[in-house]
Amino acid sequence: MVAFDIPTRIGVQVSPQHATFQQSIDAVRRLEDMGVDAVFNWDHFYPLSGEPDGEHFECTTQLAAWAQATERVELGPLVFCNSYRNPDLLADVSRTLDHISNGRFILGIGAGWFERDYDEYGYEFGTPGTRIGALAEAMPRIEARLARLNPAPVRHMPVLIGGGGERKTLRIVAQHADIWHSFAGPDELQHKLDVLQGHADEIGRDISGMVVSNGASIRQGVGGRGLDRLDALHELGTRFVTISISGDDGPDGYDVDGIQPFLDWRDAKNA
Repeated sequence: MVAFDIPTRIGVQVSPQHATFQQSIDAVRRLEDMGVDAVFNWDHFYPLSGEPDGEHFECTTQLAAWAQATERVELGPLVFCNSYRNPDLLADVSRTLDHISNGRFILGIGAGWFERDYDEYGYEFGTPGTRIGALAEAMPRIEARLARLNPAPVRHMPVLIGGGGERKTLRIVAQHADIWHSFAGPDELQHKLDVLQGHADEIGRDISGMVVSNGASIRQGVGGRGLDRLDALHELGTRFVTISISGDDGPDGYDVDGIQPFLDWRDAKNA
């Protein structure tokens, strides 16, 4: 199923934590100038690392500001938590962000997992099974609402779904995703791809053009094991790698300069 002939791309998740709002805007502008293909934030209400009550900003409004501050780079959440918004509202938010960015929005979505968000903001946490079930129910509603909105999205917004559960999550990916964001390492990715293909065959969907995505850490870098891991994932068909940076990476905030080796790696793969 993997399309090996598509270009390799680099995204950067500019985590909305431990930094001022202006620092995040400055970071995405610099990343765009450097040639990054996409920038992402995340859909949480508190930091995921470092000081748990540190500085933090909301996902959708931050993306709107980034869309106005940039011109070329694609952008989106990695990923929206399905639990936090009515699916029809989420479709409308996504369509509006697509217009603000003039057709650069990636609709990333997942089932949700960070219990503190749920507890502090009054959402029912449930179980992994109920959250994944809710995502399965939401996706057709999101698609139906997008088809009814006036005006329509600027383009077909790529749908990115994150997760690797073989029985439920990968079936949702097979049904709805244009991009699968995998957390699988090189030793298990091929098995996950086979499971995903099996779901696609069962429902009769051609996923030969689906983009396989994965992540890397700025602290890991691309030297040594980091580069070996990316090379191995690339050999298996991964064509979208997103590196996460945080506002507390260093004394000056986001380590934007640390992204350059990943861009060099991308360019070598695309040569």
